[in-house]
Amino acid sequence: WPQTMDLRNISTVTEFILVGFEQSYPSTRTLLFTLFLALYGLAMAMNGLIIFITWTDPRLNSPMYFFLGHLSFLDVCFITTTIPQMLIHLVVKNHTVSFVSCLIQMYLVFGVGVAECILLAFMAYDRYVAICQPLNYAQIMSRQVCVRLVGTSWFFGMINGILLDYMTFRGPFCRDNHVENFFCEAPIVISLSCGDPLFSLKVIFADAIVVLLSPMVLIVTSYARILTSILGRASSSGRGKTFSTCASHLTVVVFFYTSAMFSYMNPRSTHGPDKDKPFSLLYTIITPMCNPIIYSLRNKEMKGAMLRALGRGSLAQAESV
Repeated sequence: WPQTMDLRNISTVTEFILVGFEQSYPSTRTLLFTLFLALYGLAMAMNGLIIFITWTDPRLNSPMYFFLGHLSFLDVCFITTTIPQMLIHLVVKNHTVSFVSCLIQMYLVFGVGVAECILLAFMAYDRYVAICQPLNYAQIMSRQVCVRLVGTSWFFGMINGILLDYMTFRGPFCRDNHVENFFCEAPIVISLSCGDPLFSLKVIFADAIVVLLSPMVLIVTSYARILTSILGRASSSGRGKTFSTCASHLTVVVFFYTSAMFSYMNPRSTHGPDKDKPFSLLYTIITPMCNPIIYSLRNKEMKGAMLRALGRGSLAQAESV
């Protein structure tokens, strides 16, 4: 091997450089900063509003809104893990992150992302019980059951994060430390490891099958039964209302799962900076921003609660003046 490679192998990587949009023109980076700041602000505001109204509006006390509030909380955690750092790197030249920072960021992305996958499956099950077993709904989806389901989502997410972090960082890093993305994404970081990354990539692929496809099976099964139930009803107005309720959830699921599957279930040979970044952006900022918009625009109760919350805010501001 050349001498430069020998020297590189002697020293161990203690930090990573997030390439992100470093190679873009300054004007492009300015445009991206403005765009992503606006999207981040919108996502935080919309999800924050949903968290507030689902936890304070007594009219939104059903399990569906309980789950929705937690979904918005997960979205806030998810985007805050990656986007503020990306915004800083769009305006400063130093894109270095420490080994520990990269490890923590990846743990949070894994933990919160897996928790959201599982929660989306539980939300599909909630819709199935509400539509197909309405008489037993209150008993099956009691408050205690809902709390346990949300707790299960968080528990498996955090445990999964530990496993995937270990598989990513188990080997020493002594190669190139440039991560070709705007955050520490596992498959890219693993490829920088000194040892054979194939085993770690296989474990992450197998884990992705479990945490992505298992919830998908529950979601598809739930909606297949819902569809069968809807088609068996005579009332066209009842069909339309049920379709509307479920369509919003399905839209969220398609956005989130397709982007996550591309990132973690595709062979590394099909990946590249130009292919990874759009999908990473899709599940790190676009989906968390779309979730509250999709749910609020397609749901009369949510729109009413939002208007009431905004109305109370305006009234309080007027009284203070």
